[in-house]
Parts: sequence; C-alpha cells; structure tokens
Amino acid sequence: MREHTVAPQADILTAEQCWKLLGETSVGRLAVNVNGRPDVFPVNYEIDGESLIFRTGYGTKLHAIDEDANVAVEADAISAEFGIAWSVVIKGRAEHASPESLELNSTVRGLFPWQGVGKTHLIRIVPETVTGRRITLDASMTWNVPLAAAIRAGLE
Repeated sequence: MREHTVAPQADILTAEQCWKLLGETSVGRLAVNVNGRPDVFPVNYEIDGESLIFRTGYGTKLHAIDEDANVAVEADAISAEFGIAWSVVIKGRAEHASPESLELNSTVRGLFPWQGVGKTHLIRIVPETVTGRRITLDASMTWNVPLAAAIRAGLE
C-alpha cells in the first residue's frame, strides 16, 4: 500500500502535449501481436503530421504487422535534472508507406535505424488514440537507496 502523501500524482496530457513530447525523442517501443502473444520491439521513429513512421526489415515485426495491423507505440523520458518523467502511448493501425511519396521525402531522410542495413520497409502508425501522463517529482519524493543496495539496469 502506498502513501498518497509520498506518491506523485500523474498529470494527464492532451494530444497536443503528447505529440510535442514525442517530437523530443526518436526511440519508442512497438507492441505487436506475434502468434497470439504480445511482443515489444524498440524502433527509431519520426513524426509525420499526426502519425509515426519507422523503417524495418523483413522479420518478426513486419510479419506481425502484416498479420495484425493493430499496434501500440510507447515512448518516454525521465529528466533527473528537472524531476519530470513522462510516457505517451499511441494505439492504432500500422500500414505500409511508400518512401517515394512527396510528403515523406524529407522525413524519411532523417530516419536512421540502429541496424540500418536491410531496413527497406517504411511503416506508418495511424493513431486511433493518443494518451500520455507526466509526473513531476520534488526532492521529498526521491527514493533514498544506498548505492550498495541499488539494482543496476542494463542500457536500453
């Protein structure tokens, strides 16, 4: 059970605030349905209007999208300096996009996947819902964990 005096309250973000935050980062997590089970993959994305686009190669992500276009993308950030954390979730449909289309020309140039080789498929996420939360922490809300007791997390 959590004490409500210690737990920070999450602010619900507007769609406009969500899109602004999504534009401040370029890495998210794509959730797809693989053989009836959820799976999650990191993706480097760009915003194109009110949709996200990313490149992928042939493999599990592309096969899952072709089987079931219902997907979710989550992106987040934490600023220890400013005591702010946020998370945005987009739920919608994935569709193949043509990299030759004029509206994508400038956006596609900025897409550089971590594994750039063989990422010839351009996917657009057309949102059905866009939701987000922001949490502001102050010094009284920080965790006091001795360094020896801290759990080390690997790089994402």
